[in-house]
Amino acid sequence: MKTRNIRCARRSALAAACVLCLAAGGAHATNGMNMEGYGPVSTGMGGASQAVDHGTAAMAQNPATLALMGSPARLDVAVGQLGPKVASSVPGMPTADSGGTSYLMPAFGYARRSGALTWGFGIFAQGGMGTEYSENSFMALGSGQPVRSELGVGRVLLPLAWQATPEFAIGGTLDYVWANLDLRMAASGAQLGGMVTGASGNLGGALPALGGAPWARIDFSDSNDFSGAAKATGWAAKLGFVWRAAPGVTLGGSYQFKTKLGDLKTGTAGATLSAPGGFADSGRMTVVDFQWPTMAALGVAWQASPALLVAADVKRIGWAGVMQSFKMRYDSAGMGGSVSFAMPQNWKDQTVTNLGLAWSANQQLTLRAGVNLADNPIPDAFVNPLFPATVKNHYTLGAGWAFTPAHELNLSYTYAPRVSVTNGQGVLITHKQQNVQVMYTARF
Repeated sequence: MKTRNIRCARRSALAAACVLCLAAGGAHATNGMNMEGYGPVSTGMGGASQAVDHGTAAMAQNPATLALMGSPARLDVAVGQLGPKVASSVPGMPTADSGGTSYLMPAFGYARRSGALTWGFGIFAQGGMGTEYSENSFMALGSGQPVRSELGVGRVLLPLAWQATPEFAIGGTLDYVWANLDLRMAASGAQLGGMVTGASGNLGGALPALGGAPWARIDFSDSNDFSGAAKATGWAAKLGFVWRAAPGVTLGGSYQFKTKLGDLKTGTAGATLSAPGGFADSGRMTVVDFQWPTMAALGVAWQASPALLVAADVKRIGWAGVMQSFKMRYDSAGMGGSVSFAMPQNWKDQTVTNLGLAWSANQQLTLRAGVNLADNPIPDAFVNPLFPATVKNHYTLGAGWAFTPAHELNLSYTYAPRVSVTNGQGVLITHKQQNVQVMYTARF
């Protein structure tokens, strides 16, 4: 009876973890929109992951490293707290501080070795970005309503790794991807008109009259911290390898394919267009062809001594292929007709360097440190205060405590110093960030 109760409790815990992960929204900007690291073991080492055993978070980075797993099976349950601090300002106006300063992100992974194969299941937040400005800030342009954005992307991952030889393994994942977006944006009538790429019907005929309006708004938001008014799902995949090149030296690499997401859509009346003078219309907003980019990565790990592990990765994230513009189409449910918008982004591909080390103080305690070095993928002129994915370098610390041979706690802390840019409209945008991750591991 006691064994049965333990098994039931374990199944209940797993079910609860899965529900929490599926409800989780995305992260906020780090390496562009990508997380600086997945799981506290990798993140504590600056995000280095391609050639080190860092648990089931391997599914989100290099799935071949699952073959490095030392136990027959492993369960990881984690939660992260992301703390962005964003502010926007223009001369002569009070600074607008973003109220979006704390976001929780659960994660879950399970892996089991069966002979030369390691398989599993995981749910991880991929990344995202967002801000929240009050209705009294200059960002609202006098509309009297708050301005916000929240984009989240997550994955359900099915990994498989094959130990082809004692020194070489390959792996891959099939990923079910979901994306959510909320957007409450105010722009002058002229700014809105400058984003229009096409219009039709009665709505198209009404747009010229809005050109001189002090503000016009695009709104779609479900006011839920764990979802968005516009939703999409799709698929992706990644491949990786890991090779023990010499005693104490391991090489690894992976390639993440671009997603195949459907267009993000609200309900038929889930979005509104509004302007002064009583103009208001409801309809469907469609974000056209938003995708997560390719990412290629190579890494090396060196066991410098029995107690010291040193790791380094280089990643290339293909933002230029997916973030040239943010395209939307609004289909009116009341007035009739449609209007298409394009918000120029012109992101550049981003190179990220991850450097980290782990020192085993004893059989129970491991200490970690690292740096994550990157450039800002967004040209200053195109940075939007609603999507300020501008932080560059990250400095990380971590620790692991194996309180029994089968049970372990790991945590990491990330600090991203302030980055300031002035965009083409003269808005000064600052962004810094502190993140924390905690993970419980059971081996069996």
